[in-house]
Amino acid sequence: MRNKYAILIICIVALVIIEKENKIISRVSDKLTLRQTLQTPEPLSLYNGSSTSVAMEGGHEMGMENDTLFLEPDHGGHRHILLLAATRTGSSFVGEFFNQLGSDMFYLFEPLWHVERMLSQDTGIPNATESSLAYRDVLLSLFLCDFSLLERFISPPPQAHITSGLFRRDSSMALCEEQVCTPVVKDVFERYRCKARRCGPLNLTLASDTCRSKEYRAIKTVRVRQLETLRLLVEDPRLDIRVIQLVRDPRAILASRMVAFSSKYQTWKSWAANGEVPIEDEEVKRLQGNCNQIRMSAELGLSRPVWLENRYMLVRYEDIARYPMQKAAEMYSFTGIPFTSHAREWILKNTHASQLASGVYSTQKNSSEQVEKWRFNMPFKLAQVVQEVCGPTMELFGYRFADSEQTLVNKSVTLLEEKQFNLS
Repeated sequence: MRNKYAILIICIVALVIIEKENKIISRVSDKLTLRQTLQTPEPLSLYNGSSTSVAMEGGHEMGMENDTLFLEPDHGGHRHILLLAATRTGSSFVGEFFNQLGSDMFYLFEPLWHVERMLSQDTGIPNATESSLAYRDVLLSLFLCDFSLLERFISPPPQAHITSGLFRRDSSMALCEEQVCTPVVKDVFERYRCKARRCGPLNLTLASDTCRSKEYRAIKTVRVRQLETLRLLVEDPRLDIRVIQLVRDPRAILASRMVAFSSKYQTWKSWAANGEVPIEDEEVKRLQGNCNQIRMSAELGLSRPVWLENRYMLVRYEDIARYPMQKAAEMYSFTGIPFTSHAREWILKNTHASQLASGVYSTQKNSSEQVEKWRFNMPFKLAQVVQEVCGPTMELFGYRFADSEQTLVNKSVTLLEEKQFNLS
């Protein structure tokens, strides 16, 4: 009898413990589950069919409606543009070439910011495989005008598909149009509020409807590291995608980052001050790794593999800065998008901005002055380091080495080769 009572008591205690554990587990964020799911070497993804899910979560398909994300085939003949770049390459400025197209364009500015932020919350550095899978699948869903997957990365989570926290909403004209401009809600803070009109929190269902009504869809991102990771995206029959890779002289990128992200580049600033750079330092190796990734993506694109045939274009920021109208016309031609008079007017106006308007994050530039401004702000020692660790990348893109401080600051000496890319 005593044994029976003992067994009964043990069962009751076990049930209580299990119940408590279930409550704890239920409070674990979707982020952790998503992180574990995406780390699987070969996860089920959007590429198992036209209406499959990104991943399996606890045996159930992920999504917003009934936990299932469905992506319908895009039969509308839409054109999709993906602008790939690194930070401080002028990508925000070049992205405006498409944002300013007019009523036929749905443009998104850095939607992957939310993905990177969530995947970085624990370690600060997201796993490369994990992030590349997440980036790829989120891009696909957005090109198909489905925001439900992105919603899983927005913090705080949208309520009933409504959010006041979409990163840089104000940088997308389509997200501030009248049809998606909901009434202002009292006491709801809109950090990235629309500048053209007063709008309340963004209704992502309305945004999705607006996206579907547009003939062209463009996304700008600085978070995709390797072009190869996008192969399934480019080959997806639901998309008609064109990839534009924007590059810039790595010396100019470093100089710009030291200004824009000053707190993160204190080490480089101290090296600039004392004139010594430990070449084996992790910061230098990180710079070298970034250069190598950019170069490898460009080498892949320029080799014109079958899956990228007529779908890849390489553009140097320096060429856009010197010949903005010509390069814009080339990009429009490549993407098959008409070069509207409104876009022409915007480019003309914003490539001849005053010095006052040309701030660190501004999309207004006096482009002819900006292109080589870095040469007079960067110590020669830092330029030498970049040349040493990023030499192959610079040679591929036609950036000439400066052999002395005098050469670096001599305006009559060009550090840019005239070079043609994208030749068939």
